[in-house]
Amino acid sequence: MIETLKKADFAYAPFFLNNEEGIHNYTRSLKIIENTLADFLKGNDSPYSGKKPHELEARLNELSIASIKGETLESVAAELAEFVINDSMNVHSPTCIGHLHCPTLIPAVAAEMIISTLNQSMDSWDQSSTATFVEERLIKWLCNQAGLPEKADGVFTSGGTQSNYMGLLLARDAYCKRVWDVDVQQHGLPADSKKLRILCSEAAHFTVRKSAAQLGLGEQAVITIKTDANHRLSIDEMNQQLKLLKEQDLLPFAIVATCGTTDFGSIDPMADLAEIARANGIWLHIDAAYGGAMMLSRNFRESVKGMESADSITVDFHKLFYQPISCGAFLVSDRDHFQYIQHHADYLNPEEDEAEGMVHLVNKSIQTTRRFDALKLWMSLKVVGLDTFAEMIDYTCHLAGDAAAMIDKEDGFRVLNSHPELNAVVFRYDPEGVSAQLADQLNKQIQQELLNSGRAFLAKTRFEGQVFLKMTLLNPMTRLEHIEDILDEIRVLGEMFNMMEE
Repeated sequence: MIETLKKADFAYAPFFLNNEEGIHNYTRSLKIIENTLADFLKGNDSPYSGKKPHELEARLNELSIASIKGETLESVAAELAEFVINDSMNVHSPTCIGHLHCPTLIPAVAAEMIISTLNQSMDSWDQSSTATFVEERLIKWLCNQAGLPEKADGVFTSGGTQSNYMGLLLARDAYCKRVWDVDVQQHGLPADSKKLRILCSEAAHFTVRKSAAQLGLGEQAVITIKTDANHRLSIDEMNQQLKLLKEQDLLPFAIVATCGTTDFGSIDPMADLAEIARANGIWLHIDAAYGGAMMLSRNFRESVKGMESADSITVDFHKLFYQPISCGAFLVSDRDHFQYIQHHADYLNPEEDEAEGMVHLVNKSIQTTRRFDALKLWMSLKVVGLDTFAEMIDYTCHLAGDAAAMIDKEDGFRVLNSHPELNAVVFRYDPEGVSAQLADQLNKQIQQELLNSGRAFLAKTRFEGQVFLKMTLLNPMTRLEHIEDILDEIRVLGEMFNMMEE
């Protein structure tokens, strides 16, 4: 048995970091992967290789999932480059401007290596030690940036979906405790919970409905409010809907304001909604997954006025903070609200630990095991600096304004948001004399051809039943010349596809 254990120890050593051979293998492995990624990135300005989904699937089906005796990292890296990396979306390309999918900052990528190597688990202090206090300090800093009160607190999350869910979860349970004196954790939802309603704009993120369903309220609990000409929630419509709900004996417990809608980047009138929420005893959750970065802006900081009055806030860092996926935060104005998700386990976060100074972040999260994602943002803020962050964010917003103005002047194009609030531009190739139905088809074909040719990646969306193209200009390396070239491509492709239809 002893001989077997010795042999096992020798055989496993290269795969772990507690021995000299393993550390040597680690540094060598990093170099191999570094070179593999550098080969992909060097001189590669294309957002995508252009392969169709069925082609990728067929190629990847050729790969084995595992080996019996193990292979060299060199051979696996070469295979990875050929079959996976080279056909991945290149988010660093200045013409990869479709979704809210950002290029990543180099210090954040470096932090990912530290996070993975140290492998801290952010649920209990004795699994994360210093990482706990880094996250706590960063959360406090974020709360201050958002203008939240001294009692504010928060936790890092996987992103907007989780953060929006947490906001509505706490809002629901706080309402049930305050109005019915019901502890939902212990006793479940009261009978009258079927009357609970959530109010948000018709342009709010789909996770509002998804959260309502998961919280046992059903999607029918979500009341959508019409938007105005700038795609923001209409305050008049909100007041009218609140009056109607009161007449129907229904119970609005949460308002979700969107700070940066997915398509248009529009920002709801948060200050006005905060007043309405206060006057009616309603929880205000602000979904600032997209627009939360404006808290660092110099030129557009005013656009997030009202955020400081929120009961809870969603912020994503894997959008305009340029962090690798996934990285987000959920903030609350009053840390006491976290009581609605606390659960103590003797083997993980016993209550007596708090008296001894052990901070267990699982007390503030619906996750248990969780990555040390705060390190990515911390390293980025330190290395890049707040001035450069502000410049990058402001540049992309100015770029969107210039792009929208340029497209608006082009014959055969139509822009829906000629004065974008953030950095999204929604437009349509819409030449004179072409039917709406044909224009829909042309825009679909243009979007696909740009992607399949590797020239550019634009997203497509629908507005009032018609197909539109969308540029989400997160990348500060994108220039107006790139936009001009894309418009030229669109015009040429549009004319070609139009001729083929005739």
